[in-house]
Amino acid sequence: MTDDLDAVMAVMSAAFDPAFGEAWTRRQVEDTLLMPGTACLLAGPDGGPPAPNGPVAGFALTRCVLDEEELLLLAVQPRWHRRGVGGRLLQRVIADAEARGIARLFLEMRDGNDAVHLYAAAGFAQVGRRSGYYRRGSGGPFDAITCAMSIQKLASSNNVS
Repeated sequence: MTDDLDAVMAVMSAAFDPAFGEAWTRRQVEDTLLMPGTACLLAGPDGGPPAPNGPVAGFALTRCVLDEEELLLLAVQPRWHRRGVGGRLLQRVIADAEARGIARLFLEMRDGNDAVHLYAAAGFAQVGRRSGYYRRGSGGPFDAITCAMSIQKLASSNNVS
């Protein structure tokens, strides 16, 4: 687990702009992973599970309660941006949730986050907004955008002929 946590923190420190304060501390990740219903998926450069002793290009951290799951964090090392790693990792999160019978998947992101296109392409839609949730140093605050997708709706639409 320590190796996985080291990999998560390496991705976290490279992927999140410190100006927005979105990166979690090692302690926050450790404490979250101790909670029931949490999971961490690591991704190699192809978006799938990393090869043994291979590089970790990204990770996703989720928390499940009953039939709902929240994507707490998804991050990809900048050197692997624009190569489909985030999209394939997100599809793994969705497939895993579907396999466990999750009905809805949620996430929250800073307004203006470039990942909005990734999430929209996967089927997420905006369901809420928190005004001024994120702070940026001396700059103005940013809203948090809450998004959700129905896993069962996605599953049933994939079975349509």
